Amino acid sequence: MSADLGTGPVSNALTADNISVVFGGLVAVNDVSFTIPDQSIVSLIGPNGAGKTTFFNVLTGLYTPTSGDVRFGDRDITGQPPHKIASWGMARTFQNIRLFGLMTAEENVMVAMHSHMRAGIFSTVFGLPKQRREEKEAREVAVDLLDFVGINHTRGEYARNLSYGDQRRLEVARALALKPRVLLLDEPTAGMNPQESARFVEFVHRVRTEKKLAVLLIEHDMSVVMRVSERITVLDRGEKIAEGGPADIKSNQRVIEAYLGKSGAEASEV
Repeated sequence: MSADLGTGPVSNALTADNISVVFGGLVAVNDVSFTIPDQSIVSLIGPNGAGKTTFFNVLTGLYTPTSGDVRFGDRDITGQPPHKIASWGMARTFQNIRLFGLMTAEENVMVAMHSHMRAGIFSTVFGLPKQRREEKEAREVAVDLLDFVGINHTRGEYARNLSYGDQRRLEVARALALKPRVLLLDEPTAGMNPQESARFVEFVHRVRTEKKLAVLLIEHDMSVVMRVSERITVLDRGEKIAEGGPADIKSNQRVIEAYLGKSGAEASEV
């Protein structure tokens, strides 16, 4: 079931206002505003060098914007460190998979739960009951999440030995361990074949519905973007050039020109 974006007021899980990022003399992002409604699926697209990853990194705290601000719900998170933003409920995956290769799948998920664990270092060092209880609960949650993403059979295997598709799903399981309100996916279908990408689209919808969270994707595969997104924002050379539903974006002349180049877009109309 899709989030109801058409009737009544919709609260925003994430809001970015007038974000600009300047590196030296290079304007990577120029005055971009952007919202993610609660429990929606939104995609951020654009040609290479459009500023997508820079903008993503601002949202997650890796970069501090030169100007503008970011709000997570009602909380101003501009310039806050990534670990703090993650503890408040924003989780992400990366274009280049970043798993702990010599940890098992189960251990990779358990590591992400550290911010929600309350046992102090004394309890951990001496193995006190509170620590043992938390570890048992964390292991149970890890097993549940691995089952949710469909790879529970890999729980005892080293992450580096998993197939590419299973590593992608493990990254999502680890992100979900943070109990996020917003899940950010950076090129989640990169390297997948068409059948795997189609299954991933169904998976994203299930994650949103069952975990009751919002999803933001950076994605190059336009067939995935058009099937998974309720709204799409398009960047080109650091500026927002279009925003709307899949049908609007597909027919937008500025978007066509950004991807094909003006001469290519004109040739496609001949």
